[in-house]
Amino acid sequence: MNECGPTDTPDDIDIPALRERYAAERAKRLRPEGADQYLELEGDFAEFAEVDPYTTATPRDPIVEDTDVVILGGGFAGLLAGAYLKKAGVTGIRVIEMAGDFGGVWYWNRFPGIQCDNDAYCYIPLLEELGFMPSKKFADGAEIFGHCRNIGKHFGLYDGALFSTQVRELRWDDGTQRWQISTDRGDDIRARFVVMAQGSYNRPKLPGIPGIKDFRDAGGHVFHSARWDYDYTGGDADGGLHKLADKRVALVGTGATGIQLVPHLGRDAEHLFVFQRTPSSVDQRVNTPTDPDWAASLQPGWQEERKRNFHNWSPFVGVVFGEPDLVCDFWTELGRNLTARIAGSPDPTAVTIEQIMAFREEEDYKIMERLRRRVAEIVRDPETAEALKPYYRFMCKRPCSSEQYLDTFNRPNVTLVDVSESKGVERLTEKGIVANGVEYEVDCVIFASGFEISTEIHRRYAIDSIVGRDGVSLFDYWRDDYKTLHGMTSRGFPNQFFMGFIQGGVSANTTAMFEQQAEHIAYIIAEAQNRGAAVVEPAQEAQDNWVHTVRELAIDNSAFEMSCTPGYYNNEGRGGAVRNGAFLGDFYSPGFYAFDELIAAWRDSGDLEGLELS
Repeated sequence: MNECGPTDTPDDIDIPALRERYAAERAKRLRPEGADQYLELEGDFAEFAEVDPYTTATPRDPIVEDTDVVILGGGFAGLLAGAYLKKAGVTGIRVIEMAGDFGGVWYWNRFPGIQCDNDAYCYIPLLEELGFMPSKKFADGAEIFGHCRNIGKHFGLYDGALFSTQVRELRWDDGTQRWQISTDRGDDIRARFVVMAQGSYNRPKLPGIPGIKDFRDAGGHVFHSARWDYDYTGGDADGGLHKLADKRVALVGTGATGIQLVPHLGRDAEHLFVFQRTPSSVDQRVNTPTDPDWAASLQPGWQEERKRNFHNWSPFVGVVFGEPDLVCDFWTELGRNLTARIAGSPDPTAVTIEQIMAFREEEDYKIMERLRRRVAEIVRDPETAEALKPYYRFMCKRPCSSEQYLDTFNRPNVTLVDVSESKGVERLTEKGIVANGVEYEVDCVIFASGFEISTEIHRRYAIDSIVGRDGVSLFDYWRDDYKTLHGMTSRGFPNQFFMGFIQGGVSANTTAMFEQQAEHIAYIIAEAQNRGAAVVEPAQEAQDNWVHTVRELAIDNSAFEMSCTPGYYNNEGRGGAVRNGAFLGDFYSPGFYAFDELIAAWRDSGDLEGLELS
């Protein structure tokens, strides 16, 4: 829709001084317990994850059956797995989903202001196939949720869906050569193939703050942003939270969700206290409506072209010549500025990789300084403005955008509470929340604290046990290192396939990764069926070779990771030392589309090299 060039950024910056400031800001937020600082949602806290505020589960009899394929998860990963399986001619598909409908993160996240925070024309999959065009660049959550449901209808996935159902155990049975699946509804399902498509970040997490139960038992109200309680707040995803007019509200968390929430809470609550450990970078959003003339001009294949363009200009690649930036937003700014910097060199062809990395670092510092100055221009109180300034490298924390977030702190009923020195909120009491030794009396605490990403794998999968051949637990098998072929299947776990950040290609556009994986998994399952194979799994040598390839080609990002402020991008400040706790897994470093070419060539060869069929 738009083409653009580099942005204006400040030149009058002291990079050595900023390096020192970044290190100091990181140090005061670093916690030795890493991801263990977050509560596991079980026992008294299970309801924060397992209670569905949007759908009441309908009683049903337990299902006892044999089926061909079970997909665990009904978000974009599961929907794409089902779509590609159907396109490959595979039938007998069941989707098991703990939510009351398809949608995944877009089912659960219905908080006020919820929008896609990267280019919807790239992010929302299957636009051309379903004939759907987002209404604006950053589509609203309800619009994306509706598209998820339409994917389910288009591919007939509702027919085999079990909603409001939580899988408790997966166990491989060598005798029947099937996976035995147990659920919280008493189901006993035996599946020939299982696709693990729960999504990369599906389970809410809570900071380990003492006193949550005490506050709640004393009559205080508590909920997670991914389980929004509109009965308490009133309103809907567009806002209008009229029931908060006489309520003092505490919001814990200022990541991507918090940035979207604060304008609504600040406008509607009697008083809003925002508890911030680390500020997000907040750029302009510029959420333009879709131009109908542009949409009408698009040719077949436009979405794939745009997705590739976005990936090329994103921070994952970031140097592009001879190709315009079609997405043109805060995600691609670093790529635009870096490319212009190289192009402006006396001899761009002579620029070395070392010079490119030095240029990249300088442009990074300039962008972050531009964003800090934007805070100072908008927020009137100097102390509040200083606390809202992000002192870290671009992509140390998920970049955000909003036209209303920063200005909300100019309201008299909004208070920012900086908890960086104490590394977070101290505790909850019967009356409210304590930070920096001060008790803030509140009626409600909302946790916008994100999802299980860097915690132990058994917590992220939210399944009691996954047991493969010879009684081996997947959680034990992957405890220290991922062991897969192409990141999608593991030795000893026959007929089981994985989607997400494991050992494959990584794109700036997560749904492109899901689509790539879904196509590959569907091919293998269809081929196994066509060839009459009961069991398919990687040969030990092939798996070992892939693990070696990924490790041999790995780029050492540890210096950058360990310079970043603690967060889920860098395993809460510990970097990728625990591999299956790393944000991007063990990714294939030559690139997302290099990986795409590799597995496409693998499929084209037709011999299923590295897989054992029996």
